[in-house]
Amino acid sequence: MASSISVILYLVSAICFIMALRGLSSPDSARQGNMFGMAGMLIAILTTIFSHSISSYILIIGGIAVGGGIGAIIAKRLQMTSLPQLMAAFHSLVGMAAVCVAAAAYYAPQVYGIAEIGHIHASSLIEMSLGSAIGAITFTGSIIAFGKLQGLLSSNPLIFSGQHKLNALLGLSLLGLIILFTILPNSFVFWAIALVGFALGLLLIMPIGGADMPVVVSMLNSYSGWAACGIGFTLTNNLLIITGALVGSSGAILSYIMCKGMNRSILNVLLGGFGGDSGGSTQAAGSNADKPVKSGSAEDAAFILKNAGSVIIVPGYGMAVAQAQHTLREMGDMLKKEGIKVRYAIHPVAGRMPGHMNVLLAEANVPYDDVLELDEINRDFASSDVAFVIGANDVTNPAAKTDPKSPIYGMPILDVDRAKTVLFVKRSMASGYAGVENELFFRPNTMMLFGDAKKMCEHIIQSLDH
Repeated sequence: MASSISVILYLVSAICFIMALRGLSSPDSARQGNMFGMAGMLIAILTTIFSHSISSYILIIGGIAVGGGIGAIIAKRLQMTSLPQLMAAFHSLVGMAAVCVAAAAYYAPQVYGIAEIGHIHASSLIEMSLGSAIGAITFTGSIIAFGKLQGLLSSNPLIFSGQHKLNALLGLSLLGLIILFTILPNSFVFWAIALVGFALGLLLIMPIGGADMPVVVSMLNSYSGWAACGIGFTLTNNLLIITGALVGSSGAILSYIMCKGMNRSILNVLLGGFGGDSGGSTQAAGSNADKPVKSGSAEDAAFILKNAGSVIIVPGYGMAVAQAQHTLREMGDMLKKEGIKVRYAIHPVAGRMPGHMNVLLAEANVPYDDVLELDEINRDFASSDVAFVIGANDVTNPAAKTDPKSPIYGMPILDVDRAKTVLFVKRSMASGYAGVENELFFRPNTMMLFGDAKKMCEHIIQSLDH
């Protein structure tokens, strides 16, 4: 009876997770999706605690209290600019959890019902070796992604001679070790799988540059899902299998969609730019160094905006850093009152994680109907009076179309350069996260507005009031 109730509750929890994914597919239903996700997780935790033979509730309650307390503190203090690296850090924890569960199952198989030590079923050996391998890759890969997103490591690709051959060798070695472990399950082979996985995760993410980092975050999310799925098989927990498969498959699909939107091969990204030139375009940077740059003030920008008939705002990571979304919305509302058509253009990889800009604009209560994706609005730049770029760099860089040597070449961009006037808010002339100088800075129709994004918007609002 108790077992049947657990199965039903796990099914309810799984349905909640599916509804959560469905809700998160649209900004206007995202909050409802989050509620479904939290409800599903609460049901799952309570069902697991009360449906199994527990030797000590003290450790469980202590773990929930410590983990929940840390999570609550992080959530309260977290700035939206830190969300991508936080996701990467959390992915690393899921990966390490998979390795730890696999190790526990190997050293104490009788606890998990997968036979006695030395006589573990072959299917269980495959499950724990795959879980350990994927978890190890996820752990070190996520740590490197965290370091790049946090600025602790360079966002430039870190490439060395023979890199791809070494990765291929490690990949084949990992496959061979998994096969060997099912035939000869000893501790040396088990930890060799984990160590090779740790090395492979490190070497796969290090050569990936900043331009592809949003895809990496999405793919690591997928890895963490498959690692959780592997844990589910080891623990014979159907809910973990379902949840892990949902996260793994949805993350993989999102990564594929993003790669398609960036005109990237998903294998190219996963293998660290295999077959691509990631050295950048030093020639372009050198030729642009002597070109004049037109800069303006908040008063100049306000005059241009007030006399425009159509304005397209392009937010980027610089807006997130300055926390300028609320001020930006206020500026947009003022322009609307003047009868000016205002819309927001979102690139698929704007910011440092999928949907980063959408979340920030939703936080500022920007109407969903005003927020358009690249393929919905790109053709409208040519007929717009002003493109107001606030902190977006790589996703507006014409080098993606003009410079075959650029690491972002071939990536679809927002065609802001086709607008009559481009107002570009930026602190300095520094390159974007991909390390590529933006040709747009030197275009004759571009006016640079140097300064903090939030303060610049505030000054523009003051000038619009006069």
